[in-house]
Amino acid sequence: MNQTQTIDKTYEQTRQPVSAAHKVAFIQACWHKEIVDQCYNAFVDELELLSEGTAGIERFEVPGAFEIPLRAKLLAKSGHYDAIVASAFVVDGGIYRHDFVASAVIDGLMSVQLETEVPVFSAVLTPLRFHGHDEHQKFFEDHFIVKGREAAQACMNVLKASRDQIALASRPI
Repeated sequence: MNQTQTIDKTYEQTRQPVSAAHKVAFIQACWHKEIVDQCYNAFVDELELLSEGTAGIERFEVPGAFEIPLRAKLLAKSGHYDAIVASAFVVDGGIYRHDFVASAVIDGLMSVQLETEVPVFSAVLTPLRFHGHDEHQKFFEDHFIVKGREAAQACMNVLKASRDQIALASRPI
């Protein structure tokens, strides 16, 4: 009996209250910034709506998608964030390198999530073909708006599930 009380007390000291606001890091690559910005803007709007304005979002920019996993790992290990979202637009520039970059970024993000136990969400997109003319530009700007909203919804669902799990685990047996 005494052991259980000690465990519960320790657990209560380390867990966040259920009503605490969530802090989210949003990392974005600066290549095709005008397109990727649409994801960030939609993410912020949707997360503020879903969290009723209680989620704190900090934005971090990196030069390109390849730099995202390291920044995600450093932010996750800092202990300051409940979730991390990554956004980039990895395009085919005529050299097949984009497939390798996209794969490395996604694999890196998964590793960060598994190693740090901080949820990491990806809005890193690799179109089959991209041409910088107005029609493609508009199409992908609109697509990143959708992806920003979807990332916010996924983020809130996971954070809520984590919060509910903590609340359930902290109830006396």
